[in-house]
Amino acid sequence: MPESWLDRVLDLEVGPVAHGGHCVARADGRVVFVRHALPGERVRAVVTEDRHGSFCRADVLAVLVPSPDRVEAPCVWARAGGCGGCDYQHATPAAQRRLKADVLAEQLQRLAGVDRAAFDTEVEELPGGALGWRHRMRLAVGPDGQAGLRAHRAHDVIPIADCLLAPTGMLTPVLERTWRPGDEVQVELDGDGEVHVSSGAGRDRRPVPRRVAGREWLVPPGSFWQVHPALADTLCEVVAEWAEAPADGCAWDLYGGAGVLASVLADQVGPEGSVTVVESDRDAVQSGAEALADLPWVQWRVGRVERVMAELAEMWRPDVVVADPPRKGLGRGVVDQLVAVGPARLVYVACDPAALARDVALLAERGYRLERLRAFDAFPMTHHLEAVALFLRD
Repeated sequence: MPESWLDRVLDLEVGPVAHGGHCVARADGRVVFVRHALPGERVRAVVTEDRHGSFCRADVLAVLVPSPDRVEAPCVWARAGGCGGCDYQHATPAAQRRLKADVLAEQLQRLAGVDRAAFDTEVEELPGGALGWRHRMRLAVGPDGQAGLRAHRAHDVIPIADCLLAPTGMLTPVLERTWRPGDEVQVELDGDGEVHVSSGAGRDRRPVPRRVAGREWLVPPGSFWQVHPALADTLCEVVAEWAEAPADGCAWDLYGGAGVLASVLADQVGPEGSVTVVESDRDAVQSGAEALADLPWVQWRVGRVERVMAELAEMWRPDVVVADPPRKGLGRGVVDQLVAVGPARLVYVACDPAALARDVALLAERGYRLERLRAFDAFPMTHHLEAVALFLRD
């Protein structure tokens, strides 16, 4: 085995940003993924992971030549050996969005052959600023029973007094008490400003009110909901513009959750049309069915998309499909099923640039071209973003 670089301190010239919240540098012919750096900087970094491959990971100890985009991180834990939640607190919000746009463009070019000149997409800011936006958080509990956040790429639990990404006071009910060691605690701020706390030891049974697109959903605590309070309405606006579901037409909402985007489709197709929501989470379907009870042309199917879509294809051919898959994306199997049913339009909501790019390539091979693309900074201070893509059938 070659000598390990673990704990070695390196002076590095930092290159471009890479997917995952780090930048690329090189040392002695090896790639070094550097956390808490910015493109163009010269830094001193310590190697934190070396698995004897072609690359290793490092974290910045000192900035020798800073980028003009560098700022002082507002949180003391946003540093080497610190919290794994934030990637970009050391950059201005505008610079963070540029970095994310670069990653999105690079993934599309490398994995799907999409020229950046054709889709030079900016990452758009959402209302609310870079702090205090996160309305759902999952905390880990350490051996001492104190809740905290995980260290970067580690299971260690960092005790915290607060988190600047959460609204002031949201975490107080959790941080003031002790929990069962090894547990996880989910904290949610609802539409009325009330805090809901759930863990393995017990769950707040009050439904969590969520308001989107002029409607209210009563969602069980712990169920999926967008963590940024402005994102759901933003996605509804984009779907309303791009779906163009015809009156009396047929639309599918795949991975539809509680039917937030289905409510937009239902308005477009009207009572003589049909919208089918496919979702595997029974609690989400129950919440959605209650919230959209006045829209009987919205139908609900519980199950995995791959299985349910095969059954639906025998009965209907959709005019438009909206899909909001998990982080891994659609994948070859679901793409093949979609192409077989042949919707004229596909509106695809994605939270991972690499997964989106892989699916762009699969769809292009099967006759669906990427027509429009927008991206949103729904996760400030982190490397994550939310994108929406419109595909049209050639």
